[in-house]
Amino acid sequence: MKKKKKDVVEKQYKPKMIKRRKPNRSIVGDLFIYFMLLLIAVMMVFPMVFAINSSLKPLDELFLFPPKVFAQNPTLDNFQDLFVTMGKSWVTFSRYIFNTVFITAAGTFGHLIIASMGAFILSKYEFPGSRLFFNIVVVALMFNGYVTAIPNYIIISKLGWVDTYWAIIIPAFAAPMGLFLMKQFMEGIPMSLVEAAKIDGAGLWKIFFRIIMPNVKPAWLTLIIFSVQNLWNNKAATFIYSEEKKTLVYALQQIQSGGIARTGQAAAVTVIVMIVPIAIFIMSESQIIETMASSGLKD
Repeated sequence: MKKKKKDVVEKQYKPKMIKRRKPNRSIVGDLFIYFMLLLIAVMMVFPMVFAINSSLKPLDELFLFPPKVFAQNPTLDNFQDLFVTMGKSWVTFSRYIFNTVFITAAGTFGHLIIASMGAFILSKYEFPGSRLFFNIVVVALMFNGYVTAIPNYIIISKLGWVDTYWAIIIPAFAAPMGLFLMKQFMEGIPMSLVEAAKIDGAGLWKIFFRIIMPNVKPAWLTLIIFSVQNLWNNKAATFIYSEEKKTLVYALQQIQSGGIARTGQAAAVTVIVMIVPIAIFIMSESQIIETMASSGLKD
């Protein structure tokens, strides 16, 4: 009897072996996935590498056939020629840069603030017509800019904003993508957090800037990337006619259309135009991933 009791006690207190779950994929499957990811990465990086190398090629290398990816005799002559050509314009190069930077910065800031405030109200408060308003925003996502071009021009013309910066900045405030994106993120923040802040005496503005905005950092960083990309690459030729108010992209594209003699300058233009959106994405990408992983809140 004592031996049986001892065996029972040993079975009860004997540590159980934890079975490790075997991965479903094989080594060959993992290698295939890594190969596909590497292939996709190369396909995405190749256009940028080719554009940068094309801007560093002398004119004779640009017309080689078959074309070579990497420059054999890299030079900065294309950029120097571009700045010389821009310097001959009666509007200075710095003026074009100021116009583009001002339109991009003002449009992005206004879009971020207005979209965030609208999304905060739609996601955390119920009022008559709130669902209808959000449905209109969702429907607006389906319309391309070319479809709304004529109504936009008529409205801006009636407001007297033609040939002004506001013709580009104000419509950027109302882009539906920003409101939709911010609302979807803000719905993940529990209402109990907002109510707790109210009990502590915080007003709506303090709740918005101190609680809501820090917790939707991935959304507004993504919104900044999309907004900067759209505004930086906007030629604004439809609404702005004065040369001193035109954007940098418009001026550079005029150089691109200069023919064969300006092929090298056209390659340099491509690099200059894509530098800012790519740089902003690279600076924000790590923060977006980190914030997505660490700022999740659950009710």
